[in-house]
Amino acid sequence: MDSFEIIGGIKLQGEIIPQGAKNEALQILSAVILSGEKITISNIPDIRDVNLLIELLSDIGVKVEKINTDTYSFTADDINIDYLKSDAFKNKSRKLRGSVMMMGPLLARFKFASMPKPGGDKIGRRRLDTHIIGFQNLGATFNYDTTDAFYTLEAPHLKGAYMLLEEASVTGTANIVMAAVLAEGKTIIYNAACEPYLQQLCNMLVRMGAKIEGIGSNLLHIEGVAKLKGTEHRMLPDMIEVGSFIGLAAMTQSDITIKNVNYEMLGNIPDVFRKLGITINLTGDDLHIPEQETYEISSYIDGSILTIADAPWPGFTPDLLSIVLVVATQAKGSVLIHQKMFESRLFFVDKLIDMGAQIILCDPHRATVIGIAREYKLRGIEMSSPDIRAGVALLIAALSAQGKSIIRNIEQIDRGYQYLDKRLQALGSQITRI
Repeated sequence: MDSFEIIGGIKLQGEIIPQGAKNEALQILSAVILSGEKITISNIPDIRDVNLLIELLSDIGVKVEKINTDTYSFTADDINIDYLKSDAFKNKSRKLRGSVMMMGPLLARFKFASMPKPGGDKIGRRRLDTHIIGFQNLGATFNYDTTDAFYTLEAPHLKGAYMLLEEASVTGTANIVMAAVLAEGKTIIYNAACEPYLQQLCNMLVRMGAKIEGIGSNLLHIEGVAKLKGTEHRMLPDMIEVGSFIGLAAMTQSDITIKNVNYEMLGNIPDVFRKLGITINLTGDDLHIPEQETYEISSYIDGSILTIADAPWPGFTPDLLSIVLVVATQAKGSVLIHQKMFESRLFFVDKLIDMGAQIILCDPHRATVIGIAREYKLRGIEMSSPDIRAGVALLIAALSAQGKSIIRNIEQIDRGYQYLDKRLQALGSQITRI
């Protein structure tokens, strides 16, 4: 099992390019099942979760051709549905939570889908109710085998329906949309998620011949069609990487330019970091974060402590709360971090406390950070990455800390960030994979 060895306290400098968006990739790659024609996708990140999904697609019969380092073509003209019942499929798909995104396309085109209870980050309960109820609204029957934790969906005839989603789940909305585009009649989805990655999926499906109205809003109208064609698609840069690099620059007092960020799709991410006192300059489509000696957290108009909480888009993404929390440890001032969605995502703060951060874990969802205003540096320690986002937050803390840190279980980080050690080395960091 690999680890990162980091010598911290070094100021970095240079340019860095964000990878293609991981969360978009899991949706877009699953959507290739919807057509028997060739689909070419570029800016695909070379990370574990995405590569595993590409393997799964190949295993079920999708013809996969690697055109270059970040571009693949997919042709799903000979799918082996029986493979979905095999032990090999169960074992591989259990390793990847994103495999659940295959259920909607399989159900829509082949009237059958099966999936083991998926794996992924250990950050709390992540229900699939929105997905399953949406499929049932379209006419699917659902069975859960408790013996081997295996889901099965069948739908000889999908029919459009009106549905009000209980939660604005991004993956749930995407899965239902992919099922509805080939269903008979009209589907209306209210309280739909409207994240940029979902907009990307919908726009790709429209180019393939789907009829979707309301893209970018929480009310989608979908008129089912009989067949979808091939297309080409380019993924957005990963907004979570962009936010991570903003935090990295601030914590390490570095001068970093983040290239080609697709600024209009970042929503309020830059503004949330600006509330922490971080200077962010936009030049063209690049973000420049200059070296800052100090940064000060804003307060509300009445002087009360700032609260940063996650919320469905266009609210602040939960995937960056770990980064915001780490950045706040070296700021001047205090902030309350409120992680509403997952009850285990803040438990990594004990490692930051061991490093010298001043944090009060109020409960599983809330933490108060008392910034130390760089009065002293964090100290290097040995620790383990609990999930993708917390792992990168700890990595950023280690890069800013005095002395040597060891981060174990970095397979979690590799699931979401491609060649991260090499890209950080190019900025001048002392990080070694061991």
